[in-house]
Amino acid sequence: MKKLFALLLAVVMLMGLAACGSKNTEEKKTEEGIKVGLICLHDENSTYDNNFIQALKEVQEELGLKDDQVLIKTNVDESDACYNAAAELVDAGCDIIFADSFGHESFMIQAAKEFPEVQFCHATGTKSQTEGLDNFHNAFAAIYQGRYLAGVAAGMKLNEMIEKGTITADKAVIGYVGAFDYAEVVSGMTSFFLGARSICPTATMKVTYTNSWFDIAKEKESALNLINSGCVLISQHADSEGAPKACEEKGVPNVAYNISTISMGPNTALISSKIDWSVYFKLAIEAVMNGKEIPTDYCGTMAEGAVKLTELNEKAAAAGTQEKLDEVQAKLESGELKVFDTKTFTVGGKELTTYTADVVDEGDFVPETEAIENGEFAESVKRSAPYFDIKYIDGISAL
Repeated sequence: MKKLFALLLAVVMLMGLAACGSKNTEEKKTEEGIKVGLICLHDENSTYDNNFIQALKEVQEELGLKDDQVLIKTNVDESDACYNAAAELVDAGCDIIFADSFGHESFMIQAAKEFPEVQFCHATGTKSQTEGLDNFHNAFAAIYQGRYLAGVAAGMKLNEMIEKGTITADKAVIGYVGAFDYAEVVSGMTSFFLGARSICPTATMKVTYTNSWFDIAKEKESALNLINSGCVLISQHADSEGAPKACEEKGVPNVAYNISTISMGPNTALISSKIDWSVYFKLAIEAVMNGKEIPTDYCGTMAEGAVKLTELNEKAAAAGTQEKLDEVQAKLESGELKVFDTKTFTVGGKELTTYTADVVDEGDFVPETEAIENGEFAESVKRSAPYFDIKYIDGISAL
């Protein structure tokens, strides 16, 4: 009887080991088995959301995923609707779910806590480092590098206008349409301005905010107000075609964001900067497929291909712009050029030697982290989402 019991015990143990082995194997997902979800604040009409949608479709094609393996929910606002969308995607069998808007974060965290077997990835968020969840991740990119580079194209255009006598050097005023005065917008507009001023030293910039990520009428009105106030070139961090179309109507050069706007402004659109989200989508999806960890807080760079410029509109751009862009991009990628080099700007007439930023998001909005390191503002180094929130460096003012 003892021998029989020992034999049965051995069989049970072997079965248990086999079951463990099966479980580990099942943690990996093949191209045929994985299912991916994406939650978007708006739809394809938003340049911001469309950039995410097209990036995911690109990765879908690259990985050979079928349409029923990639589920996209659009026009999901920053409320319980996001949690509900996430739960529906879980019920549909999604193994990994992405969300693209800052205000989605708390609802994605709620879903991550409820569905620990699913990976949740949130763009532009700040809480993955403090939440400590194995299945919740933040992602962004060093878009300030792309903004700076797009600013170089703007500076080239301003210099051309000065050389042609269209404007005088003191009238090289840029207008900037911002959505909100959040760090993400402030970081982008400041890096854009620094790029422009590196080429056109007399450039100044006026900023106005729409208090909305997507409002065609407000963005167009804001651009027109800036033009009427004397701005001779417009850029923006807002998500519709409002500003580009206003520029085309008025014959004012425009530098956009997320997608090429040449079709909207064939005579005035210069170039756009964008985050190529396909880099992160592929990294995260393949991590799930291979049973590997997704970075808790990911920040892609220009050197990695996560930050790009769209095609240059040779019809509208100044001569020599592409050559200058290639030169500056090489310096950005090598690290020779630092976007927020504190020797290149002042605040209140003084060079920054210290600055405390709110990097660790504990919900208290209290700055706790020194951001100046080795003579530069170390943007998106201590956290992927931007934390450069200085309103305003000298040369930039609110309209």
